[in-house]
Amino acid sequence: MPEFAFTEILPLGKDDTPYRLVTTDGVSTFDTPEGRFLKVSHEALTRITEEAMRDIAHFLRPGHLQQLRNILEDPEASDNDRFVALDLLKNAAIAASGVLPMCQDTGTAIVKAKKGQFVFTGGGDEKAIARGVYNTYLTSTTR
Repeated sequence: MPEFAFTEILPLGKDDTPYRLVTTDGVSTFDTPEGRFLKVSHEALTRITEEAMRDIAHFLRPGHLQQLRNILEDPEASDNDRFVALDLLKNAAIAASGVLPMCQDTGTAIVKAKKGQFVFTGGGDEKAIARGVYNTYLTSTTR
């Protein structure tokens, strides 16, 4: 009989992504005999989702921008590599104005969220997150 093996489908790993604080409104902690819990309100989940959707639509991460710059400066990059990198940088500059998104796709949002065992939201996360996506599609401009 084969031995049981488990592999996480989307594992979390080392993360060098620069983050910014969106808000502390609706976020608190509380203590239980099992440890300290982070409590996140539905309003905070909605706000975080709105910010994330806007950022995803209009901004590339600094690391991604650096990769594109590296292609432009790489003497071994092909003309096509440089063309694509430059075109993506031009598109990023336009998208950063907050009017046109980086990619004009089907408008379907696929959201993946993970929370640890010490994060309490009271359930119903899907609705709060969907509300954030909805709000962003209605207002689709940067703040």
